[in-house]
Amino acid sequence: MAVRHYTLDFKLCGPADHAATVRGLQSIFQEQEMTETVHDTEGHGYLATFIGKNGRFAVLRVHSHGLVTFDLQCCEGDDLAQVDNLLNALEKKLKTLLHGDIQRVKRLPALRRGGDVDRYWPTADGRFVEYDIDEVVYEKESAYQNIKILHSQQFGNILILNGDVNLAESDLPYTHAIMGSGRERYAGKEVLILGGGDGGILCEAVKLKPKMITMVEISFYTSIYMHIDQLVIDGCRKHMRKTCGNVLDNLKGDCYEVLVQDCVPVLKKFVEEGRTFDYVINDLTAVPISTAPEEESTWEFLRLILDLSIKVLRPSGKYFTQGNCVNLTEALSEYEKLLGRLSCKVDFSKEVVCVPSYMELWVFYTIWKK
Repeated sequence: MAVRHYTLDFKLCGPADHAATVRGLQSIFQEQEMTETVHDTEGHGYLATFIGKNGRFAVLRVHSHGLVTFDLQCCEGDDLAQVDNLLNALEKKLKTLLHGDIQRVKRLPALRRGGDVDRYWPTADGRFVEYDIDEVVYEKESAYQNIKILHSQQFGNILILNGDVNLAESDLPYTHAIMGSGRERYAGKEVLILGGGDGGILCEAVKLKPKMITMVEISFYTSIYMHIDQLVIDGCRKHMRKTCGNVLDNLKGDCYEVLVQDCVPVLKKFVEEGRTFDYVINDLTAVPISTAPEEESTWEFLRLILDLSIKVLRPSGKYFTQGNCVNLTEALSEYEKLLGRLSCKVDFSKEVVCVPSYMELWVFYTIWKK
C-alpha cells in the first residue's frame, strides 16, 4: 500500500520560541490521539515524533535558525478528510503562534510513495517533477535496460528508459527540432537516423518524401559499444502509435530501412564504402549531464559517433542532434569544445525548444562541415 507524505513549512524572520510553539500545538495532537516522543537535538532546536491511529507518523521540528517544519505520513487508505483537518488545524494554530515572525508558509501536495504507478521523474538538471501518470502501459527488463511506457493524462504515453524520460506522444516539438525545425528540404535526399527507436523521427521524415532513410536503431551501450534492444521497438510499435504511426510495423518500407545492428560497426562500414548522406540525425543519447571523470567513457563515445557521422556527411549536408537541458551550461560548453576537436572542422548553430513532457527547455544542435 502506498504512503502519502505531507509537508508544512514556516520560514521565520528569526528563531521561534520552542517551548511556547510546542505547548500551543499539544492540544491538537492530543485530539488526534497522537503519542509524542521528544528527541535530544543537542541544542539544535526541538524535535519530536508522533504516532497516531491508522499508522499515522509525524515529525515536528522547530529549527534553531528560524524554520518550523512538519512532516506527516499516512497510508493511502487513511481518511483524507481527517488528515486535511489535522493539517488545517496545525497551519491555523502555527499562524497564530508565530504571527509577526512569518516570512513564508509553504504547504505542498502530498507526495505519494511506493504506489503501483510511479509519478515522479527528475529533470535533467536534478529538479523534482510529478507527472499525472495513471497507468503502466508497458514494462520490460531487457538485458541492457529497464523499459517503461507510462500513460500521462496530459502528454499521452511516455517512453522511459532506465528512469530517463525519452519521449511522449505530445513531444512533436522535439522531433521537429532534431530534424531542423522545418527549415530543411528532405524531398529526394538521403537520410541517416542513429537511434530513434520510438519511431517518431522516422515517421515524420517519411512524410517529407526523401529518396531513402537508413535508420540504425540502437538504444543502449556499454563502454563504447552499442547494443540492440528490440524490446524498445516492440513496445513503441504497439503503444506509441501516435508518435511512430505504422513505420515500425515493418523494418523496411518504400523509402526507408531499419537496421537492427550495432551502430559503430555500421558507421565504420559506411565510411569504408564511401557512403554519404545529406542529413545525419543522431538521436542516440543526450550530452552527458556531467563533465566528471566517471563520465569520460560517455564523452569518448559521443566523440566517436560525431567523428564517424561527420565522415559520412556530404559536404553540403547537415548533422542534427539534441544537446541537453538549457540549465546544464557546463556540459553544453564542453560539448561545443568537443566540436572543435573533431577530425574535420565544423561549425554549428543551436536552438532552444520547450519539449512538453520534459517540462524544461532543451537545446538542439545543427552541425555542418566548414
